[in-house]
Amino acid sequence: MSRNRKLISENLREEIAKELGVYDQVKQDGGSWENVSSKDCGRIVSTAIEIANRAVEK
Repeated sequence: MSRNRKLISENLREEIAKELGVYDQVKQDGGSWENVSSKDCGRIVSTAIEIANRAVEK
């Protein structure tokens, strides 16, 4: 399986990162997600899952 396959859209990832206050780090690094901590990445994924679950329930 390709590791480059996107599971969530770039727009959704950016919106969640902004909501969680993480996107400033990405902007500071010129759009690179390399320096975002694994804890913050996990929070982004958890939030994306919550959003997806809410969408399925509706």
